[in-house]
Amino acid sequence: MQAFELITTKEGLEHFGQINANIEWMCFDSEFVGEKRFTTRLCLIQVATEHGLFLIDPFPLKNLGPFLKMIEDPKIVKITHAGENDYRLLYATHGTIPKNTFDTQIAAGFLGYRYPLAFKKLVETELKINLNKSFTVADWEARPFNQNQLKYAIQDIEPLYDLWKKQEADLNKHQRLHWAEEEFRTLEREAYYARDPHHEALNSDLMKSLNKRERLFLLRLFEWRRKTAEEKNYSKEMVLPSKFMSQIVRSMRSGRAGLRENRRIPDKFAGDLWPVMNELYIREISEDEKFLLRQVPTEDEENPNEEILTEFLYLIIRHQCMQKGISHALALPRNWFKKIKNDPGFAEEVFTQGWRKELFGDTFIRWLSQPDNLHIDIKPDVIELRLADN
Repeated sequence: MQAFELITTKEGLEHFGQINANIEWMCFDSEFVGEKRFTTRLCLIQVATEHGLFLIDPFPLKNLGPFLKMIEDPKIVKITHAGENDYRLLYATHGTIPKNTFDTQIAAGFLGYRYPLAFKKLVETELKINLNKSFTVADWEARPFNQNQLKYAIQDIEPLYDLWKKQEADLNKHQRLHWAEEEFRTLEREAYYARDPHHEALNSDLMKSLNKRERLFLLRLFEWRRKTAEEKNYSKEMVLPSKFMSQIVRSMRSGRAGLRENRRIPDKFAGDLWPVMNELYIREISEDEKFLLRQVPTEDEENPNEEILTEFLYLIIRHQCMQKGISHALALPRNWFKKIKNDPGFAEEVFTQGWRKELFGDTFIRWLSQPDNLHIDIKPDVIELRLADN
């Protein structure tokens, strides 16, 4: 392992920025802690450049400007493995949006590996380097650092440069570099990191099974949990465990007694928190809430034929990806079928341009955009998938 510099002062960080002012590439990773808190805490930043290895301790530093400037610099290639979480944290805490990214996990999905793939597995396979992962769940908030922790942290960036160069060459060989670069660009859009505060409630499976009054209460319950967690910097599960949501919602129709008599609900919800629960339940609905509730998808009746067709189509797509050496989970995540069914325009938006159009072609796109019109014809020696109007 090469020597590294641990940066803990403003002057040290400024010097780091100066000596790396004109670099063409940087490898980086971060260690953070999100358990039992609403806001994830950044605990360590690891950086490798042509000028050496650097570990930045953010705790004593009020301003990470020199490092953030490098992340936003379009002239510097940022090399990460599964960098989405690192970028999300930098966006949430500093509003930083990366430019000119290369993610080795995404690249691996275009080179015959399953997606997502662990860094250790990829490095061992591609570079024949065995990484020690014994400090994966170390206490990164503890100070001073354990020297073995820092050695572990360095391992997460040391192989990235060689991995990047090898993957870039392999992607070029298979004429897929532009495919990977298109996927990397997703990480460089602000919209990718913006979170709808009501996403969790509106996409809850519980929401679809409730009546209008219960849906409104559940929407408010999610919002109360999120705001309370944010105010106290607790995890949302510490404020209200998800496993109690259904019981609380269904018991509210019987008022305080309903909460009190349900042995599965903690006593505090019929006790100290009762005024909060009651206010959430009886308050008049607002126009904004009416708008939000109109976005809740209806609970579809079970359609066995549709399920079979969807599964058949998914298997065909998986086979196509396997033949091409592309991870099907990267090309067409399973949950996208639900999006396509609820919004046929989603298929057109995603598959009529870019690398997915090149991979799947027009036939697959027609199938994906018209799932309700698909039929299977079973003939002697032939199974045919076709659209109803063909």
